[in-house]
Amino acid sequence: MPHPAIPLTPLLLPEDPDAAVDALQRAIELAYTGEQAIAPVTDSAQAQQLPPTVPATTAVLLSTSGSSGVPKRTLLSRKALLASAQASAERLGGAGDWLLCLPAGFVAGFQVISRAALGGTRVTTLPGGHFDPAAFAAAARRMPAGRRYASLVPTQVTRLLADAESRSALGCFDKILIGGARLDEETGRRLRELTDAVVTYGMTETCGGCVYDGVPLRGVEARIVDGLIHLGGDVVADGYLGDAGEQPFYREGDTRWYRTSDRGHWSQDLLVPTGRVDDLINTGGVKVSAVAIEQALTGVPGIESAVVMGVPDREWGELVGAYIVTRRAIPDLEPLRDSVRRRLGRAAVPKRFVLGTELPLLPNSKIDRRAVHQRLTTTESEPTHA
Repeated sequence: MPHPAIPLTPLLLPEDPDAAVDALQRAIELAYTGEQAIAPVTDSAQAQQLPPTVPATTAVLLSTSGSSGVPKRTLLSRKALLASAQASAERLGGAGDWLLCLPAGFVAGFQVISRAALGGTRVTTLPGGHFDPAAFAAAARRMPAGRRYASLVPTQVTRLLADAESRSALGCFDKILIGGARLDEETGRRLRELTDAVVTYGMTETCGGCVYDGVPLRGVEARIVDGLIHLGGDVVADGYLGDAGEQPFYREGDTRWYRTSDRGHWSQDLLVPTGRVDDLINTGGVKVSAVAIEQALTGVPGIESAVVMGVPDREWGELVGAYIVTRRAIPDLEPLRDSVRRRLGRAAVPKRFVLGTELPLLPNSKIDRRAVHQRLTTTESEPTHA
């Protein structure tokens, strides 16, 4: 017997950020009636690829970022979105107004609007919808009095901390949610001197962040199975649309679970993600962690960001490659090599460096890892500027 279905309405987001927020808020309210589901898209070609109906439990169809592979269209139910919004508001200390700094078509930006719609609060947008420190500071000044929240990715935090006006604006927020990538310790320390920062862990498949500062939100379960993080609870998506390969969703009793691709462990009752399962680099038979190498590199003064990946090599299988963003010119790479060597051993020292002025980013402001990999693999000489 076929499963019940409801119409799927593509929502072509206007370029004007205020108009996009208004359209999404109205669509979210309709989606919660259960009469239709919505799919935010940015162009008509995306809309034409969508089916006319989806399972009746669906409220919104969102695509994953595709930062490490092909984007997947994820079915998020009304029950999941409600559970996420309620648990988040509870942990944050109540409903509040939001500053939208991320694209509304991906989960982090969408959830800013969804939380405001469900909580009866307001969303302030960036001037022109473009993120930069000046726009952030201007938008923060326009926010009404009361509780203020924002969601950012680490790359945005780094840019804000480098600007005096936006540093001051950060102090106007009750909470800043940071997700999408690892926040290095030094950047986190500088941010927490200005505001109450909350590092979130989650993904589109869990309605965004569902673990705050290592502690699962109410109703969320987390466990480690064979070294991988599994997340369970009402926030877990119903699955992917169509044939998306092996489905990492499963059910045990009344709990729906999602098997992530992230390694992790528990430390003093806190969940600690330690990198994707595919971030281990096998170089000459020795496995080294890309995340650990990134931490060693960003600990060197002058290094703003680092992305480490394995680069194919005939002799060693993989070489360690590092894409580095610097705050100033680096005349010598030896301090970088030495930092990694001292902390992790010789095998972890990058053999290929690419130095750049900024990270390649996806539309949702997450790191474009495929673009980084391409730059690393097409680089012939060692110290090269991108």
